[in-house]
Amino acid sequence: MIRKIQSVNVLYHGKKVGTLSCSKRGVCSFEYDKEWLITGFSISPLKLPLKSGIFTADYQPFYGNFGVFEDSLPGGYGEYLLRKVLDKQGTDYRSLTPVQKLSLVGNSGMGALCYEPETKVIKEDFNGTFDQMQQMINDVLSEKSDKDADRLFFKSGNSGGARPKCLYSDSDGHWIVKFRHIYDKKNIGEIEYNYNLAARKCGIEVPDFKLFDGKYFGVKRFDISENGEKLHVVTASGILHEPITPPKMDYHSLLQLTGYLTQSPQEVEQQFRRMVFNVYAKNFDDHARNFSFIFSGGRWRLSPAYDLTNDDTLGEHATTVNFNGLPTDEDMIFVGKNIKITEKRCKEIMAEVKTGILHSDLDD
Repeated sequence: MIRKIQSVNVLYHGKKVGTLSCSKRGVCSFEYDKEWLITGFSISPLKLPLKSGIFTADYQPFYGNFGVFEDSLPGGYGEYLLRKVLDKQGTDYRSLTPVQKLSLVGNSGMGALCYEPETKVIKEDFNGTFDQMQQMINDVLSEKSDKDADRLFFKSGNSGGARPKCLYSDSDGHWIVKFRHIYDKKNIGEIEYNYNLAARKCGIEVPDFKLFDGKYFGVKRFDISENGEKLHVVTASGILHEPITPPKMDYHSLLQLTGYLTQSPQEVEQQFRRMVFNVYAKNFDDHARNFSFIFSGGRWRLSPAYDLTNDDTLGEHATTVNFNGLPTDEDMIFVGKNIKITEKRCKEIMAEVKTGILHSDLDD
């Protein structure tokens, strides 16, 4: 059974950021630590500005949690595995409060935030091959066997997203390696690899990436610096409190947020370029958790682009352009002009992206 705790300490590089508590109604409250108010930074500028006092979360959209902490929780594949692990122990994951769930994350989540006390439920590691892991994934996702759910969750690093994945380190750095879901195309790794190549040709910043064993797409983690320091990363969903089910965000809001956080016209243009790429390359899975911001060196900046691929099951973009799920060039120009990018510059970027895609090997 998971212990009944009412609060967790939120830590950043071993320093106490504040305390997150949960009421009997399941709604969270957060208060910054006095020392952090003097020496720290706002971990979520819109919802948790750096000031004294108690902040109380709305129940929706994150069931009483704050978006910045919701980002720490496993989603999609990771949550699926954790539910199976807890089911074996007689615990229903859905019955846990946000504080209890964060205690399960402890210091093993993505990004720099950690949570104490930590509740350990997984100890069993797995050091087999990627092919062996893919078979274990197939067995669990097809409901053939749950016996390896523990090992797979340990390797997942509490990551989100629908695609199965694991954390992996080698001499080149720290990676997230993705695997096939049972409904994915057999060459899904190669497809994502080609999308990232195309994005680079279009002037989009992406992390280092490669194909492991010629078929498993791996992307270098951008929540870990070159010197091994974990970085504070928050998604647009976490900052804006935008859910992804159902998706409601518009690129106008995303571009406004980019300008507000980064105070950089260049970063706003980069975000506009990513919007154009997603439209032209038909990356419909562009929901609010697929855009992130990193706080480092005393400032916010855009994270590298990630989860760039296509999904034949989606009929329109998760993030709308001028509230259009199947946007036109005119929609993109309208949104760009509203964020003070000139029409001439919008068209230049759109032409550059279109040329880059034409000279790329994308799966139709």
